[in-house]
Amino acid sequence: MFQQQFGFQRISNSKAEHCCVPFCKASRRRMLKRGAVPELFEWNNYTHPGTEPMVWERKRSHPPLLDHDYASAPDPAVVDLALDENMSLREEILQLRKRIEEQTLNQRFGLHRFAGSDKDIRFFTRFASYDLLMRFWALIEPLLPSMVSVTQAQSGTFTEPSSPATPPLQPIDEMFMFLNYLALGLKWHDLADRYGVRQSTVVRTITTWSDFLYTVLGSVRIWIPEERIKEHLPEEFKDYGDTRVILDFMELRCQPSSPLVQSEAFSACKSHYTLKGLLGVAPHGAVTFISPLYTGSISDKQIMEDCGILSLLRPGMAVMADRGFLVNVFVPCKIYRQPFLSHRSQMSAREVRATQANARLTVHVERLILRVKEHKFFDTEIPPQLFDNINQLYAVACLLTNYENGPLVKA
Repeated sequence: MFQQQFGFQRISNSKAEHCCVPFCKASRRRMLKRGAVPELFEWNNYTHPGTEPMVWERKRSHPPLLDHDYASAPDPAVVDLALDENMSLREEILQLRKRIEEQTLNQRFGLHRFAGSDKDIRFFTRFASYDLLMRFWALIEPLLPSMVSVTQAQSGTFTEPSSPATPPLQPIDEMFMFLNYLALGLKWHDLADRYGVRQSTVVRTITTWSDFLYTVLGSVRIWIPEERIKEHLPEEFKDYGDTRVILDFMELRCQPSSPLVQSEAFSACKSHYTLKGLLGVAPHGAVTFISPLYTGSISDKQIMEDCGILSLLRPGMAVMADRGFLVNVFVPCKIYRQPFLSHRSQMSAREVRATQANARLTVHVERLILRVKEHKFFDTEIPPQLFDNINQLYAVACLLTNYENGPLVKA
């Protein structure tokens, strides 16, 4: 009855099988049985298992961790190893960058890809050979520090022209791009795709180089003195030894943007909108005079009076021109020109010989104009957005013929 009331639970073991521990359900506590006596002692081989060490005892038995001890100094050997590893990684990164730059340079469209082929140089630049192109580069390279880019001109920063922002292309490749533009007549988008740059960069590069070459090449006096003309006079001109210049007009097709410009640019001779300029060539084929471009409706007389060629001619000189060059009254010197029939049925023998000789010689200026028009840029119609820069492009293309090829007629 007593066991049932307090819920005694008997615990059996080898040493104290009769020991019972009562369990009170009401208070949830364990209680000793009445009359129980201790029976586990050291003399009967009983040992206490011991208690688990306290928290502060465990801390004293283990060294402190240094995970967050920022004030502690690292081992010098560890620092040296880390520095060596950093240096090796930096060298590896530099080598990888160098390889990437070399691969990009080899893949990018530029002069280096065609240096071994004069045929390709001729096609892409109109220079007869790589050697001639490099000679021209040697002439203008020392003047590159004085180049003012379009960006500098717009912002007005002219104080340090030698230290502009780093360009995406090397200067020689910028020049190559400009020559591609003239020689092949490539569009801006095409050049941007070839060179891997933005279209705005192409426009800025072409404008900058046209202004630069216009200034550099235009500063060289191209009108050749009389004695130098005689030194280089070809054999074909022996009967015309006083000839100093062969004159002809060159017309470029254009696309006027306004009705006013259309009315001024329409050429009755070409039945198209054109820009017209006067070109002068020495007997041996060098360009010696380039006039600005005028609208196609302006007469030859107006261009002759305005362009400045009359101030260079003297009474003792002679000018050779095509039959349609009707400016006798305005030229202060002799003019060699094919004679007209003037309502006659036939020419005299002397006039026939003069006509044949003149035709053979005036073909030189036509060949030179052909050299200029070999720049495919002039094969297409000039768009309105290039009108502000067309004089520079035209003059540079004409001046470049003095560097791109040998003489038309050898002395």
